[in-house]
Amino acid sequence: MRRDQATLTELARLGFAALSGVRAQIEELGEAVPLDLDEVLPAFAKAADPDEALRGLLTLARADPDAVAAALGKEHHRIPLIRILGASAGLADFFARHPEELSAFTEREGSLPTRAELAESLLDAVGATDGFAAYGEDEGYTRLRVRYRRWLARIAAHDLAADDPRDVLDDVAKALSDAAAAALEASIAVARTQLTTATSGPGRFGADEVARTRFSVIGMGKAGAGELNYVSDVDVIFVAAGDEENGLSNARAVDIATRIAVLCMRGISQPDIEPELWEVDPNLRPEGKQGALVRTLESHLAYYERWAKSWEFQALLKARAFAGDPELGQRYVDAISPLVWSSAGRENFVESVQRMRERVTENIPNDEVHYQLKLGPGGLRDVEFTVQLLQLVHGAAEPGVRERGTIAALTALSEHGYIGREEAAEFASDYRLLRVLEHRLQLQRLRRTHLMPRDPDALRVLARASTFAPTGEALVALWERTKHEVRGLHERLFYRPLLSAVAALPEEEVLLSPEQAGARLAAIGFRDPQGALTHIAALTAGVSRRAIIQRNLLPVMLRWLADGADPDYGLLAFRRLSESLGTTHWFLRMLRDSSGVAEKLTHVLSGSRFIGELLDQIPEAAAWLEHESELRPRSLATLDDEIGAILGRHDTDSPAAKAIRRLRRREILRLALGSVTGTLPISDLAKGLTDVTTATIGGLLRIIRRTDGLGPDSLEFAVIGMGRYGGSELGFGSDADIMYVYRVTTLPNEQTHLAANRIVSELNRLSEDHRLPLDLDIGLRPEGKNGPVCRSLESYRAYYSRWSLTWEAQALLRARGVAGDEELRADFEALADGIRYPAAIAQSAVREVKRIKARVENERLPQGADPTRHVKLGRGSLSDVEWFVQLLQLQHAATTRGLRTTSTLEALDVALENDLVSKETADRLRAAWIFASRLRSAMTLWLNRTTDVLPSDRMQLEGIARVLEYPPGSAAQLEEDYLQVTRRARSVFEKQFYGGPVRPEPTAR
Repeated sequence: MRRDQATLTELARLGFAALSGVRAQIEELGEAVPLDLDEVLPAFAKAADPDEALRGLLTLARADPDAVAAALGKEHHRIPLIRILGASAGLADFFARHPEELSAFTEREGSLPTRAELAESLLDAVGATDGFAAYGEDEGYTRLRVRYRRWLARIAAHDLAADDPRDVLDDVAKALSDAAAAALEASIAVARTQLTTATSGPGRFGADEVARTRFSVIGMGKAGAGELNYVSDVDVIFVAAGDEENGLSNARAVDIATRIAVLCMRGISQPDIEPELWEVDPNLRPEGKQGALVRTLESHLAYYERWAKSWEFQALLKARAFAGDPELGQRYVDAISPLVWSSAGRENFVESVQRMRERVTENIPNDEVHYQLKLGPGGLRDVEFTVQLLQLVHGAAEPGVRERGTIAALTALSEHGYIGREEAAEFASDYRLLRVLEHRLQLQRLRRTHLMPRDPDALRVLARASTFAPTGEALVALWERTKHEVRGLHERLFYRPLLSAVAALPEEEVLLSPEQAGARLAAIGFRDPQGALTHIAALTAGVSRRAIIQRNLLPVMLRWLADGADPDYGLLAFRRLSESLGTTHWFLRMLRDSSGVAEKLTHVLSGSRFIGELLDQIPEAAAWLEHESELRPRSLATLDDEIGAILGRHDTDSPAAKAIRRLRRREILRLALGSVTGTLPISDLAKGLTDVTTATIGGLLRIIRRTDGLGPDSLEFAVIGMGRYGGSELGFGSDADIMYVYRVTTLPNEQTHLAANRIVSELNRLSEDHRLPLDLDIGLRPEGKNGPVCRSLESYRAYYSRWSLTWEAQALLRARGVAGDEELRADFEALADGIRYPAAIAQSAVREVKRIKARVENERLPQGADPTRHVKLGRGSLSDVEWFVQLLQLQHAATTRGLRTTSTLEALDVALENDLVSKETADRLRAAWIFASRLRSAMTLWLNRTTDVLPSDRMQLEGIARVLEYPPGSAAQLEEDYLQVTRRARSVFEKQFYGGPVRPEPTAR
């Protein structure tokens, strides 16, 4: 031995913690076992807890030094032994009781035992022949438990030797499951012997009838899945059958099998001198603890067909013949399998499974929730429930996902496109990490536990045992990250909206049989079933991952498309979108995994051709549906900043203008999606559309004004918004009513006028967009179509002071500077204030306003148009409300400053506050204006063209109603609601605008 201080340093380096007592123990070990301790000591560095390993080794040396010497004699024997003693006080206690079993480390090395090898060994331990044991209850069960633990030590040695225990977890769990099955086989043999050797009473049966009793143990849970822990409860169901031909009835067989089951469980779980192995739990059987312990197969099936709850089918997902009669066990599994894989079609099945998972978490004691590896948030149950729910929902149509094991099921779900490859790999990795931690905790005392330790020393040992982290603190940090990842994936996948929708589909619809698909598509609402089949075939053809995922998505998406007003167009648009985005990594994953995105997409595609055509140009915008915030309008400042960046990237006009037009299409699509999905109220939509138009005009103007001769040093130039644009009240398909104004600066007046007209010409050229036209309408300028396109500020001033008509003052009520030089815009608005807010208005001017309104109603309605259905100029529609409010502004804005607004609804609110209108009048007019504004936009969204006439066609009305969030079949209700609200508005309009009912006389057209 080296000098004391060096020895202590070395011991600390090896991982010993209690250094004060270690040296004495080493000396005692050296005296008990004649070995070179300098060769033995390095092996302790491999132990999770070197102090425990040394104590365990010393205890064994005191009991049987020769056995210890044999085990420590060779490096490949002593390292597994020391690992075991340092990781499992439970196994150290076992070897202390049975030091002769240390030969387990010298007899065999290498791989894990096979199921056949385990079964042969454990049956041999109880002397089993032809299903009966050579030993009775006491000795038989003791021999069984000792042999089982010997094999457990061998399995643990293999596990602990792995550089990364996650790599061997699946094999270790399978070996533990095989060992449990072998233990049950041996225990059944002892139980049969016990039944035939009982001295008297009801516990004694004849050997012949016991032999003829067919008895099978069905493994459930982790046992059935082949995923047992070191100390799992082994969930089982018992099934029995008689031999009617040879005089053994089913009833008698059930009696015998019940006794076998009781004794079998006792042999595994009853406390004794040699401790119990694990609990055999039969409580997943029909009726649970209150039900019969053993039933015939027919009795089981009768129960599951009539009385079973949804959770029972989830439990049966992992059922397999585990021990006993293999043929009877397989018959049981084959019989219940169809019931399991059709269970997802039960009413509210998905919701019931989700609620059951939540109840598991709710029942955890508060002080344990954070430390639960198994049941807590981010624990093993989150992975297992998620995988099982996905299997049960999709397994009805896809046998390939019908795997019992969690990891195998994850792989199958990924291969068949029901879960992303990245998600599956991450889930599997996290699951294995949590399982290894659970294994190491249970191995310590051979006790069933799922709680992470809180003690720093225990965490240090767990970190060394698992090899995941160098310290306890680092292990806790890793575990916390893992929990967070697991919980996030669980919530994304477990609560995926597609699950409930898929579960509710009839099985034949999921399968999409080609022979019946056309009729089925027609039945659910497709008008061109053959065309739809063509699209489906194009989307699902081949063996690519994209085609696999599409085959999984389409049954549900077709249902959702059929719920829309135009499923045929929706499917066509979805195909085009899929072909544009199908090669991207995110599109199909988003539809499959993200909350509600697939349903939203089908809703907008089958409900709006306007959106469908824009998405065809900007397919990546589909990603916005995942986050509601992406469907909100971008602020004008944000849009201006982006346009500034565009101008910085492009020196020439055409590429810069093209980028700005693309920005406009993108932002209008964003607003359309927000509108159809119900995210945007009409006020936000109107402002958003106005800001997009303003940003576009302003951006194009900035492009033009950096051209020689048109810049701000040459002249001042501004764009004035008019009409609904000036009032920030644009809808989809609205024109942008504008006027142009300039001011003479350094150039002569004539050159300034030419330069201003060049700006206008360039603005028209650069704004031209055939895909989404931007109509710059200058019809409200002075002198109308006969007036100059652009005037100087002084020209406007001269015109309005000398020639302005009442209608022009009325038009100026909504004039607002929107782009160009700020000072010029402000000066124009100041000029307009003097015209539109007169100190007094003559009665003749009021009569003129009313007369012009009557002419507009009569002359500007299209030939043959029904005035009750025209949403802009018809009775009680937008025109009535706006003219009513504008007359109030002309009359009262000089004294009521709140009326000096370009917004119709703001002016109406001010009029109500100042008692210029009654509440009933204001309410009726506001309701009509909002309804007509929403309806006008909805018609554009549905038809993909601008119209102001409410259609009479039922199909078109239905589509418009759906855009307005009416339920299916509401075409007549929409029509009735519009006619009612406009009748009410027209009634108050006629009384208070005209002073009574007005019927304008027809004039020559």
